Amino acid sequence: MSADQGFELHPLAAQDITGIWEYIAKDSPLATRRVREEILDGIRALTQFPHQGYRRPNLTSRPLRFYPVREFVIAYAPEKMPLLIVAVFHGRRSPRVMATISQRQGVTAPCRLPGQPTPASIPSIVRRTTLDLL
Repeated sequence: MSADQGFELHPLAAQDITGIWEYIAKDSPLATRRVREEILDGIRALTQFPHQGYRRPNLTSRPLRFYPVREFVIAYAPEKMPLLIVAVFHGRRSPRVMATISQRQGVTAPCRLPGQPTPASIPSIVRRTTLDLL
């Protein structure tokens, strides 16, 4: 997605959306396009009113906001222009995973959350964090 649409997807956020699409396609190919479009519509709505999402000070002191769309959550930096979408993840993820996601921007490196396995079946969003923070 390009800046001329009012937002920019972090490369890993684009991977998140693709991963969601692929996961849903396994069970319901007809629903994949609808869910993807609803997520993108949610992102487009945020470009008009970037502070409508909620903060999670228990997860991050960074100026990120979180916005729900269906059962997913869009993590974004409202102060960035164009609006920077940092991640898109399922809303039932654990707070520790969300905290890792909220640190994402810039150079990425693999990480392993303490006490948590990282098999291939766990989406890549769990296995990465960033070295550069907002």
